[in-house]
Amino acid sequence: MKPFDSMRRTFMVAAASSVLMLSGLTFAKAEPLDVEKDELKFGFIKLTDMAPLAIAYEKGYFEDEGLFVTLEPQANWKVLLDRVITGELDGAHMLAGQPLAATIGFGTKAHIVTPFSMDLNGNGITVSNEVWDMMKSHVPMGKDGKPVHPIPASALKPVVDKFRAEGKPFNMGMVFPVSTHNYELRYWLASGGIHPGFYSPTDVSGQIKADALLSVTPPPQMPATMEAGTIVGYCVGEPWNQQAVFKGIGVPVITDYEIWNNNPEKVFGLTKEFTDKYPNTTLALTKALIRAAKWLDENNDANRPEAVKILSRSEYVGADANVIANSMTGTFEYEKGDKRNVPDFNVFYRYYATYPYYSDAVWYLTQMRRWGQIADHKDDAWYAEVAKSVYRPDIYLKAAKMLVEEGKADKADFPWDTDGYRAPTDAFIDKILYDGHKPNAYIDKLAIGLKGNEKISGGAVTGG
Repeated sequence: MKPFDSMRRTFMVAAASSVLMLSGLTFAKAEPLDVEKDELKFGFIKLTDMAPLAIAYEKGYFEDEGLFVTLEPQANWKVLLDRVITGELDGAHMLAGQPLAATIGFGTKAHIVTPFSMDLNGNGITVSNEVWDMMKSHVPMGKDGKPVHPIPASALKPVVDKFRAEGKPFNMGMVFPVSTHNYELRYWLASGGIHPGFYSPTDVSGQIKADALLSVTPPPQMPATMEAGTIVGYCVGEPWNQQAVFKGIGVPVITDYEIWNNNPEKVFGLTKEFTDKYPNTTLALTKALIRAAKWLDENNDANRPEAVKILSRSEYVGADANVIANSMTGTFEYEKGDKRNVPDFNVFYRYYATYPYYSDAVWYLTQMRRWGQIADHKDDAWYAEVAKSVYRPDIYLKAAKMLVEEGKADKADFPWDTDGYRAPTDAFIDKILYDGHKPNAYIDKLAIGLKGNEKISGGAVTGG
């Protein structure tokens, strides 16, 4: 450690102790951990669900833990992951599928882990005005004349069929091949009888046998890409669905909250090498992120307006505050003027949102298998093994225990006795039961997708 770093840490500990004595409070563990690395650079993509990073920085939670953090926006998810692997970034806001895919060697090969799940929900599927006009006659309307939600993909199927009959491709955007957005969009489409296409070891376009052609578009570019006519719809996180509403170029037809109620979204990813080399640093940053998530949800989201102002700044999301507030403060606007209360559109802390559940990891792996990104059948034990090698609730609970002992979190906020799996749930748009302990039985229930020993060979499904 450099002499200046040592002096700076000594000053911080002394200052923190003085504040505690002046306030008359005594915490069991008030001093920061003896972190092995205190200057860190974290990456993120300009989406509202990077909020825990921004809040941990702005509220001084990183510094409380003896960490001096730089936050740096990245051009896209691939660049972000590559820079974590090379060590240019110490960690990053990641798609939940990225650590899993990297660890099993899909796309790139590196052992990435996560001790912290960043949020629940937060995504939507938007279609162009043209497509929405074509869909509306297939959407049930309520007594108020507004669409009945959730809107099933079966309402989109006649539109996709019409495009095909006219020889036109039905192009949709998602943010990355292993993104939650890709799997949510695929799940919704397939639940309505629209095939979103397969991957194979020799064709990673994901468009084999597809009715709707899905391709990658970086989140901030989604609205402009649709406005240009390159795509006719997309799945993305906020504020880029609400941006389409504000610009008058499209209509969000469904949120991921309606596709899979309270689904896991982003994670904070680090290399396993980093967590092994810097265990106290890993604990410290996890503590800071837990505190930030707590701040975002506490007092019935009372802090969200302040969070919106922070996120709207150019160094973070850089979108208009009104656009961010449209979803971040418990509402969501579908068709222009059709704003509805969706209090859990963004969840950062409640419902144990920050705990890295193995069953969340397993679900993403089932979707990778379903669509051919995992080319061959794997037994249930393989899914559990991969989940446990990537998701690290042991680190999370150690950090949580420290926060409870310090009086910075409540014991009831954390699932101490869980086996790492959520209870089986059918909170999906198609009501199919998911049990993380039985991934193959779940895959077999899904009407569209690979099952058993099936694989993609020469553009066709073989085996069985």
